[in-house]
Amino acid sequence: MPVSASTPFTKRVFQGTAVALVVLSLAGCSTTSKDRMTTGSIPKLDKPVEQMDTNEIRAATDRVGQAYEKNPRDPVNGVNYANLLRMNGRDAQALAVMQQVAIANPDDRNVLAAYGKAQAATGQLQQALDTIGRAQTPDRPDWRLISAEGAILDQMGRPNDARQRYRDALDIQPNEPSVLSNLGMSYLLTGDLRTAETYLRSAAGQPSADSRVRQNLALVVGLQGRFPEAEQIARRELSPQQADANVAYLRGMLSQQNSWQKLAAKDATSGTTTNTN
Repeated sequence: MPVSASTPFTKRVFQGTAVALVVLSLAGCSTTSKDRMTTGSIPKLDKPVEQMDTNEIRAATDRVGQAYEKNPRDPVNGVNYANLLRMNGRDAQALAVMQQVAIANPDDRNVLAAYGKAQAATGQLQQALDTIGRAQTPDRPDWRLISAEGAILDQMGRPNDARQRYRDALDIQPNEPSVLSNLGMSYLLTGDLRTAETYLRSAAGQPSADSRVRQNLALVVGLQGRFPEAEQIARRELSPQQADANVAYLRGMLSQQNSWQKLAAKDATSGTTTNTN
């Protein structure tokens, strides 16, 4: 979504985080498909796409892309190829891939979920919501899809509906960190940073929380002016290279309208002691 230079800082940050909501909420939807990649000509990914570094993503994209060219109908490889393309910022191509895979596999739940994710990444929010709805089965609802609906509703400016979907997902999967994180980010999107931090701290405290959840927590802490604490959270439990990448992302999000410098100066002059979790 294009954002003009005159757009207020907080709104620009919130618009940027909305895309991250969908990425996080659907991150696990291809797990079942990925686990089936054990033999044959379909490349097997050594780790989830979201955990790869830049070089790994580039190499995997080339390898999986070659397999896609040989068989563009394969649902497992198609989903992984689209996810890799999105991680490379090639959202339009990812959508084109998923359109072809969905035509070939119209009843595959994982394919429909990935197709909805690709639609949302290109701003086709109502279409994404409809696609995710087709992937859902009322008798065996998938909490990931419910959370994904919430993320899309947040992007559509319907926070109350979005939060209800997150709570529905938590009824099925209590204390799931990705859902708690999305719920926290929903409050961030409407400017309620304290409530956002509460949910994000709960998410980050779950044993299965990953670095993306902590990155969201670092962002909301930074937006409240607690610069050193935000950087410390962004660096936690990561390799130096990954930590530097997280801090660079955080600085980028907070540097608009010189906000990072303002927050750092505020911490330097206030003498406030920050807390860590």
